[in-house]
Amino acid sequence: MLNEEKPLNFIEEIIEEDLRKGTHDGRVLTRFPPEPNGYLHIGHAKSICLNFGLAQKYNGKTNLRFDDTNPVTEDTEYVDSIKQDIQWLGFQWAEELYTSDYFETLYSYAVDLIKKGLAYVDDSTSEQIAASKGTPTEAGVPTPDRNRSIEENLTLFQEMRDGVYKDGEKVLRAKIDLASPNMHLRDPLLYRIKHASHHRTGDKWCIYPMYDFAHGQSDSIEKITHSVCTLEFIPHRPLYDWLIEKLEIFPSRQYEFARLNMTYTVMSKRKLLQLVNEGYVESWDDPRMPTISGLRRRGYTPASIRNFCERIGVQKRENMIDAGLLEFCIREDLNASAWRRMAVLDPIKLVITNYPDGQTEELSGENNPEVEGGEGSRALPFTKELWIERDDFMEEPPKKFFRLGPGLSVRLKHAYIVQCHDYVKDEEGNITEVHCMYVPNSKSGEDTSGLKVKGTIHWVSAAHAKEAEVRLYDRLFNEENPAAAEDFKASINPNSLQIIRKAYIEPDLATAEAGKGYQFIRLGYFTLDTKSTTEHLVFNRTVTLKDSWAKEVKKG
Repeated sequence: MLNEEKPLNFIEEIIEEDLRKGTHDGRVLTRFPPEPNGYLHIGHAKSICLNFGLAQKYNGKTNLRFDDTNPVTEDTEYVDSIKQDIQWLGFQWAEELYTSDYFETLYSYAVDLIKKGLAYVDDSTSEQIAASKGTPTEAGVPTPDRNRSIEENLTLFQEMRDGVYKDGEKVLRAKIDLASPNMHLRDPLLYRIKHASHHRTGDKWCIYPMYDFAHGQSDSIEKITHSVCTLEFIPHRPLYDWLIEKLEIFPSRQYEFARLNMTYTVMSKRKLLQLVNEGYVESWDDPRMPTISGLRRRGYTPASIRNFCERIGVQKRENMIDAGLLEFCIREDLNASAWRRMAVLDPIKLVITNYPDGQTEELSGENNPEVEGGEGSRALPFTKELWIERDDFMEEPPKKFFRLGPGLSVRLKHAYIVQCHDYVKDEEGNITEVHCMYVPNSKSGEDTSGLKVKGTIHWVSAAHAKEAEVRLYDRLFNEENPAAAEDFKASINPNSLQIIRKAYIEPDLATAEAGKGYQFIRLGYFTLDTKSTTEHLVFNRTVTLKDSWAKEVKKG
């Protein structure tokens, strides 16, 4: 939700002025109009939070309207995913609508324009039409069909609807101004022929309205008061206003804000679809994708995405947002909410030589030290043999290495202080076991040993550990602005996914909850993958513990 204590953004200023004047009878009705031809991404999340947030702030409503005017690329799978994403983000629309709901009305609007002499059927090819429009410095020229009579245009348009013509044989164009400095006003297309089955209307229609024709008229039909679009629609606004004026319908108004551009990310649905179709990622919800479903599967929370959208604000100019800010927002959220657990990703065995054989001791670890009371605790079995991380031991440790090495001592998290006195190698020279002695009176919370150690490491009991697959995700691209590259796929990060087939996790993680964040102590934040099973546990790394973005902010 938008923060009411922050200075007003320019759209809020417009709304407050409209409310002061009583424009639209004090109503605020926004809409979110996705095209169901792909999954929503983090850029759409900015638009969702803005449209729904404005309505919430000013006691208004937001419609969800699917811009389903291109039957070739649309699918009910995308419709369902879009609805799920919006609700997951924490918003609920007032009405679920479809541009296809208005096909009959839009057709009648087109007929009205023809009757007013403001639209005509053109037989020209797409190449001929493009050439006839001229250039930004040269006026366009009329095609031979521009001066057809109203009667002939009405007949031809009806025949287009009746399926008399093939795809591309004819189009309906607005008759505006071929010399306009705005290329969008040089007789733009209003309708094209597409003999394709529509996901909702089936084969009822073979002509479909262009976005520029359907957009403003759909807003008007719904009596949208504030139609919020991204900056690329600024040149389209005169056409939006012209159509509403000539049709003499409800005067919805369009306002533009800067879309989200983020480092190390592509936002084009066409490019994202390429990544899916060409196998660079597993699916639309691959945790490396910037899609909302991908972020959800990776472990991002609705609150972190809403917070991110609030922090970046609403601008009138394009800018590039550091991906580190999004990572900062999820770290901030998970640091406060994630339960702490222990997992060992690259294991070697630690043997406590003076601990009784066969003994199991139950220790206690709090779930969340960031919350008063710790949100309870879980039992941690402690035994003679443990798993620890391989890089927590060094045969010849340098100075300031506050972990294990010959003669060095550390505290085992929630357990005892141990000192290394020996280690075992295999035939290739790899460390296979670390031998330590523990200090019996150094138990966490009951330590009377008086010993001080600088390092604490995590562990799991070898006898009680569960096995899991752990997926370490990193940014999908190495280039800061992959979208600007000639071939954006050339900058794909080959190390964007590292799969650890056999990690050891503490027993409690065997019952991890789907959708919940966990901090694997010292390793990062993780969540259970949506395709994890009780027989084959899979955890995804959401983000590392390192917060380089926050450090850069402090420098600034």
